[in-house]
Amino acid sequence: MEVQETRVQTDRVLTIPNVLSMARLIGVPLFLWLILRPEFGGPKSDGWALLVLAFSGVSDYLDGKLARRWNQISSLGRLLDPAADRLYILSTLVGLTWREILPLWLTCVLLARELVLLVMVGILRRHGYPPPQVNFLGKAATFNLMYAFPLLLLSDGSGWISSLAAIFGWAFAGWGTTLYWWAGVLYVVQVRRLIRADAMAD
Repeated sequence: MEVQETRVQTDRVLTIPNVLSMARLIGVPLFLWLILRPEFGGPKSDGWALLVLAFSGVSDYLDGKLARRWNQISSLGRLLDPAADRLYILSTLVGLTWREILPLWLTCVLLARELVLLVMVGILRRHGYPPPQVNFLGKAATFNLMYAFPLLLLSDGSGWISSLAAIFGWAFAGWGTTLYWWAGVLYVVQVRRLIRADAMAD
């Protein structure tokens, strides 16, 4: 009976953590539109864009915490949470690079890591394995980048607040990029071990 209860909770779709993750996904195109408005002749809406990013960061923390506390960890949530993280990072990279706040080389470094991970997911699927679960380093990298991006957006101005935001923004960007690739290397190692174990079993 307890096993059935756990399975039902795991398969639920309409849970508060999942609703938070869905809201984060809806916020992705909104954020991109807000950040790119000046590039298409519209007013600068960086304040609203920062609020959307702040909501994303808070909801990212809450959905995982609430899912564990209320025993609402679901299969859908395991897909939505990393998808929302990656889409926010991708949309922020596009917006900040388009506005020349982020250098193109840094964007390429971060996107190259995503490409490596996509290749690893493809290899795992060919061998019948699901995508790798997000590890602690991957989460730490995402948190650092989600702090870095709004600070770098805030640095696109003048005055001491912008200067301070630039210092901390680039610090978080450096830590986040390093951890992002470190987590990626660990994924590659994990995939190699699984594939090697399969080959030895055959």
